Amino acid sequence: MAGVITASEPSWIALFSGLSPRQFGKLVTVLRRQGANAVRKGRPWSLPLEDRALLVVAYWRTNLTMRQLAPLFGASKSAADRIIDHLGPMLALQPRKRFAKDTVLIVDGTLVPTRDHTIAERSKNYRYSTNHQVVIDADTRLVVVVGRPLAGNRNDCKAWEESGAKAAVGNTVTIADGGYPGTGLVIPHRRQRGQSELPAWKDDHNKSHKQIRARVEHVFARMKTWKILRDCRLKGDGVHHAMLGIARMHNLTLAG
Repeated sequence: MAGVITASEPSWIALFSGLSPRQFGKLVTVLRRQGANAVRKGRPWSLPLEDRALLVVAYWRTNLTMRQLAPLFGASKSAADRIIDHLGPMLALQPRKRFAKDTVLIVDGTLVPTRDHTIAERSKNYRYSTNHQVVIDADTRLVVVVGRPLAGNRNDCKAWEESGAKAAVGNTVTIADGGYPGTGLVIPHRRQRGQSELPAWKDDHNKSHKQIRARVEHVFARMKTWKILRDCRLKGDGVHHAMLGIARMHNLTLAG
């Protein structure tokens, strides 16, 4: 169909996926290996795999409604829904299972406004949100683990364990902010009761700690250029699949 968005035109790929054509090609190759293009029972897909993958990432990137997005790809609303339900989980980042001995990680939680009130709760920003624990490699800035989403009113200290992020990183040295007391993570020094100020060495350590910890905030800023993370309309596991998929896109852009 003329005038529709297609992955066969490289300029559409960068605009709607945030990836270079080469990076997008790597993504499609992985999807093929996972069996995303296998023949299925029932109605065949109306779009080739490359276009289906571009539709999913374009949805995450733009947060257009299905009524807006589907016609851009020459597909029906129901077909676009099926494509996202099928490919979304297959695009998910796989958590790293092993870490080198000298690896240092950084964890922080980020809130994603989420309309499905069965998984979201009012959070500190007064919107219904989900809390996502994201762990990055401090050196490479790659996302290595994304915990399962919890209600937005769950504090990071509890979410760290309940989301599965703690179990995923094991004993690897992990840096966090002051919201994770008692977790065994490396957090900033605090003044003791009756102490007016920290010793100079602790103050210097906190400054260094803050500079390194800021890397995870930079990752959040890049991930949230994917507009679905600003107002997620997906239900159930949809927000989790989107977060994992966007983490994978983020890593692809860093890997070059």
